Amino acid sequence: MSYMNLRQATPDDAPVLAELGALTFAHTFGQMYTSKDLQDFLATTYTVERHLIPLTDSRESFWLLEDENGQAMAFGWAGTCKLPVPNLEPTAGEIKRLYVHPDHQGKKLGSRILKRMLDWLGDEGFEPLYIGVWSENYGAQRLYARYGFEKVSEYEFPVGNHRDREFILKRA
Repeated sequence: MSYMNLRQATPDDAPVLAELGALTFAHTFGQMYTSKDLQDFLATTYTVERHLIPLTDSRESFWLLEDENGQAMAFGWAGTCKLPVPNLEPTAGEIKRLYVHPDHQGKKLGSRILKRMLDWLGDEGFEPLYIGVWSENYGAQRLYARYGFEKVSEYEFPVGNHRDREFILKRA
């Protein structure tokens, strides 16, 4: 693999994160939803504005992996846990997104970003750590298991009128 730069994202990166997030979500999960549900979800979730808020919050961090030309290949988002966890610990952290561009999947880029996010969460005093993952995203579940995450509960994740069965994984 040629040169790659993993860096903490800034508010200037919000358009790139929104675009890569929408592209990756649609590529990975788009076939599961009606066109209307998918388009409505992408239009409200992957906006520049929705990325600017956490990009300016010191308890949230985005990590952007770029190639030698500065093109975004993957990103991750970590911070304060917002998952529906019963009796959520006040210091709980969460891996919120780990997205790899479809052209770069299978190159261990996700692992590289995940390691950096786990380090950041630890440095910031987040404990325990959680991840929400689609119940049928077996590759992601295997990746997270390698880092000590185990299923502790489930919830429904809405995409328009559709409800995805999501697992909540925890690492103590």
